[in-house]
Amino acid sequence: MLTTVGQFDATPDKAANIEAAAALVEQAAAQGSRLVVLPENAMYSDPDPQADIVPHTEPLDGPFATAIGTLAERHGIAVVAGMTESPAAEGERPSNTVLAVDRKGDPLGVYRKVHLYDAFGYRESDRVQAHAPAPLLFTLEGITFGVMTCYDLRFPEMARFLVDAGATALVVPAAWVVGPAKEDHWTTLIRARAIENTAYVLASGQTGPVCTGQSLIVDPMGHVAASAGEAPGVASAVLDAARVEAVRARNPSLANRKFRVAFG
Repeated sequence: MLTTVGQFDATPDKAANIEAAAALVEQAAAQGSRLVVLPENAMYSDPDPQADIVPHTEPLDGPFATAIGTLAERHGIAVVAGMTESPAAEGERPSNTVLAVDRKGDPLGVYRKVHLYDAFGYRESDRVQAHAPAPLLFTLEGITFGVMTCYDLRFPEMARFLVDAGATALVVPAAWVVGPAKEDHWTTLIRARAIENTAYVLASGQTGPVCTGQSLIVDPMGHVAASAGEAPGVASAVLDAARVEAVRARNPSLANRKFRVAFG
């Protein structure tokens, strides 16, 4: 199955973000891809840590989610994209949410970020609420995808949680902020999550100037199958369920482990 990671620089201009997302979805579908992964905060992104994002949030039936569903149906491709979801109740903070829709535009589910980016001088928890782990899994053509977001990548327990739930591919929408060694961390962690879980990883990051870009598709042995580089655009690679089975037979690290991940 051909899959795609798409990347662009999301801004506070929602209309421009949807236009950019539409171009990437169209490009992926034209290649014959069955799934395209767009970055974290694809709906709206303001790098100012003091900015009030609440007025710009949307519900899961709002304009952005509706547009993503329409794009998926129009082009016949499943889409995963990040958004900032409206607070569930007055006084609560918004959620950093990833939505997934199938090729007909129907919901496959949502994931709300568990690990908030309180690191490298930034405090995401000042603006967004963290959620308890709840796996978002969906299956396309024999591949089961498990979804997490950006900073979650630094926590191997999150990836293992999804693999234990049945994932054979990990999907990681991100806005990986630039900084010393950050690009190296990004590529190293993506490959590590693939190798230790013998799973594909599809990681889609926002591009510069704020973020690193470098969206990747990595296979279960840690080989980079596709890279989007620094500029806005797409990268595509074929995922094969038989490849996962073959790697897990040769390197049965999941079967050989002595520990289990427990959440509470």
